Amino acid sequence: MDTPRIGLIGVGLMGHGIALNLARKGHALTVLDHPGNQPLGELLDLGATTAPDVQSLARGSDVLLLCVTGSPQVEAVLLGAQGALAALPAGAVVIDCSTAIPTSTERVAAACAAAGVRFLDAPMTRTPREAREGRLNLLVGGDAALLAECRPLLECFAEHITHTGAVGTGHRMKLLHNYVSLGSVALLAEAAACALGSGVAAEVFVDVLGKGGGAGVALERLRPYLLARDAGALRFAMGNALKDLGYYGTMASDAQAAHGIADAVQATFAAAVSQGGPDTPVPQLVDLLARGPQLAHGLPGDT
Repeated sequence: MDTPRIGLIGVGLMGHGIALNLARKGHALTVLDHPGNQPLGELLDLGATTAPDVQSLARGSDVLLLCVTGSPQVEAVLLGAQGALAALPAGAVVIDCSTAIPTSTERVAAACAAAGVRFLDAPMTRTPREAREGRLNLLVGGDAALLAECRPLLECFAEHITHTGAVGTGHRMKLLHNYVSLGSVALLAEAAACALGSGVAAEVFVDVLGKGGGAGVALERLRPYLLARDAGALRFAMGNALKDLGYYGTMASDAQAAHGIADAVQATFAAAVSQGGPDTPVPQLVDLLARGPQLAHGLPGDT
């Protein structure tokens, strides 16, 4: 792992930051050429190269990093006749930084093992800003010795790396994290909509909660939007939030765990997507909830 050839699939907002830090530190990096990528000029200037298809990328990779939308995309990239798994060299490592359904992750990891390829699930938390700064948090499921082998590489773009246990636990912890985070945002957004509709100024709402039981990361992510309609502190789309909450519901159902509150949060985001569209930034949930009780009840309302 001193000088691995690294392939990366998924140069979106988060993947671009990961790629940037790897390239800055001199790693041999190749990214998949894809229309969903962020602009690649900065990476190419740092010496990164591109591959036209998944298998040509995989053939030249000792480590394949995935930073795609979810389980369907992970499975499509890795499995099948044209997937990466059929082209990766024996002993290569797949590190999945996506957010995925844990049971799918376990199946993918088993397929990798059968092909002689090693696997870690390493989903990330924090935002595109921290990705660009090389300060992501990684939640890593898989063999501890493999994590130790890969840690110097992961430290190129991560500030905190937590070994969560066996394969799949990284993605389980990510879904738990995102449910708590998005659930907190939904609760605060609904309270903010009520406050603004009841004559309580946004400045007062934020100040009082920040000095009491409402203080925390969720409030700080919403604060710029509540005070100045600046959504930049929480650059996360409603559609992605809804996908993650759906994954959490699947995980909770598989575990036969209680998920009534999660169902209500998911219904709220589903209605928000119906009203505002999947690309609407999550902070705008405040405005959608302020339109009336239809969204608050998790039902599509009038646009």
